[in-house]
Amino acid sequence: MTEVDKTNDARPVVLKVEHVAKSFRLPTEQATGLKMAFLNWTRGIKGYTEQKVLRDINFEVRQGDFFGIVGRNGSGKSTLLKIISQIYVPEKGRVTVKGKLVPFIELGVGFNPELTGRENVYLNGALLGFSREEIDAMYDDIVDFAELGDFMDQKLKNYSSGMQVRLAFSVAIKAQGDILVLDEVLAVGDEAFQRKCDNFFADIKKDPTKTVILVTHSMDAVKKYCNKAILVKDGEIIVSGNKNDVADRYTLENLKAKKVVEVKKDEPVSEYPTGLSARVPVLNVRPVGDPTSKIDDDFLFDVEYEFDEPGTPFYMAVSMHDTRRGGVSFAENFDLFEYGRHKVRFAVPMHLFDNGQFRIIASLHTYEKAHPERVEMIGFSNDDNSCDFVVNDPKGADNFALINNYSMAFMPIEGAKAVSRFHKDDSQA
Repeated sequence: MTEVDKTNDARPVVLKVEHVAKSFRLPTEQATGLKMAFLNWTRGIKGYTEQKVLRDINFEVRQGDFFGIVGRNGSGKSTLLKIISQIYVPEKGRVTVKGKLVPFIELGVGFNPELTGRENVYLNGALLGFSREEIDAMYDDIVDFAELGDFMDQKLKNYSSGMQVRLAFSVAIKAQGDILVLDEVLAVGDEAFQRKCDNFFADIKKDPTKTVILVTHSMDAVKKYCNKAILVKDGEIIVSGNKNDVADRYTLENLKAKKVVEVKKDEPVSEYPTGLSARVPVLNVRPVGDPTSKIDDDFLFDVEYEFDEPGTPFYMAVSMHDTRRGGVSFAENFDLFEYGRHKVRFAVPMHLFDNGQFRIIASLHTYEKAHPERVEMIGFSNDDNSCDFVVNDPKGADNFALINNYSMAFMPIEGAKAVSRFHKDDSQA
């Protein structure tokens, strides 16, 4: 569990989440009557499994923050948002809110298609806890922002889907609350309306009295709007504080997500992962430490391999792929001389490269000494066994990855003997 870093910030805390936990009971067996329920109870059969959705969540939001909550589907962020919005009650812990919190978990919830646009504004406002006088004060701003002044006395069922979204979003952002909670509502309306929304968020960031909590899958939105963020994974906060660190780690989590592979019934299932076999049962690439890097740093990674055919010449190919822009940023081959299971540590001087998202892939190849051109690839690292990392540095740009002379970008620094085939050590031949 990670907490948002505490600072000497003098702004008041408007939202405090302390040790919040939440579980749901998922039924596994239905009792058809009282007798069956009693028999299940005597046998110790609960009839349900308990799914822990949130585990000991702690963070604070201060007045004026534009606070991002991100996480992959199923991470628990929506449940967290509903607890913050007082839709769910936590099993453990507590949430303290200072000020009027206006939640918009789903746009248009509470709208009635048989009522007019005007009536729906008042209905939605009432559901959010505003009095009629408060809605009166907000009404003109809502209509002006939605640009629906000529349609407010028409029934909502006669609105286009775009008009309904614009009205719902306008109610969301123009509601006169202290804390605005938005769940995946940024990409709404046409291009012109999105520009208007963008200008609104730019303005609200400048208002020190307004606080926004944004749940989104858009890392561009996190970097653009938020000043703080948290990343939720499996019901826990794994990164918090710096918005760029959170956004980059979220990107890595997506890159590392395992792909579901459907295997046909008639096809034999290999005991080895994709890319590996009895000849090469182990080949993986792993970062050494944090999978993020700055341009002034060297990025360290290990390649572990297993190949035990003494006398067979073999080499390792290592390549760095630009996963965001496409293409291979760098590739090099290294002769290996040690058989069995070994590890080679490499360093990549990141001043050679620009900002980006990268994946390092390794493969093993055998060849004939008398005919070096006769090469056979005997193993490669699959998606799960490759190394994903991010370069994010204010000094860097976001254009093509390679920016300088790339001779010997990968440098073996320890472990099993590995010599670049372009700078081969003949004494090892």
